Amino acid sequence: MDFNPWLMILIIFSINVVYVAFLTIRMILTLKGYRYSAAMVSMVETVIYIVGLGLVLDNLDQIQNLIAYAIGFGTGVIVGSKIEEKLALGYITVNVITSDVDQLLPAKLREKGYGVTDWIANGMEGGRQSMQILTPRKMELQLYATIQELDPKAFIIAYEPKTIHGGFWVKQVRKGKLFK
Repeated sequence: MDFNPWLMILIIFSINVVYVAFLTIRMILTLKGYRYSAAMVSMVETVIYIVGLGLVLDNLDQIQNLIAYAIGFGTGVIVGSKIEEKLALGYITVNVITSDVDQLLPAKLREKGYGVTDWIANGMEGGRQSMQILTPRKMELQLYATIQELDPKAFIIAYEPKTIHGGFWVKQVRKGKLFK
């Protein structure tokens, strides 16, 4: 079957963008523990991959198809990561250290629905207040904005927890009461 060369480039590019976006999403789902969703995505991903690769292999004499495949792959990585950012699956743990020990930051964050554990710590220049906050990734940027609003000099470190069990916060998530 003969296609217009520009149409073939567009098809190969588009197929690879979609394929790699699915591949990225499948990897994220797998890492986050969504096995069954990842399996479903991988079935679609495989079909897209075979079709795209087949088009390139059937036309190896056309270098522009190989280039479209490679550019589509790179673009697919970007598209997949943007989709993952929008999905924002899972949770984030944020450690916050402030130099003002008397500040009411933990109480204000709790009022907004965040689960906060706080304690007094010692830094190089004296007393500090340290907090550990767990929140859904969808609320991550909002949490950072709130912290910056309440204490612009706060030191913030964030990471993704692998396992969450017990505590006030988990109970609130299960009851659907968090951030309402």
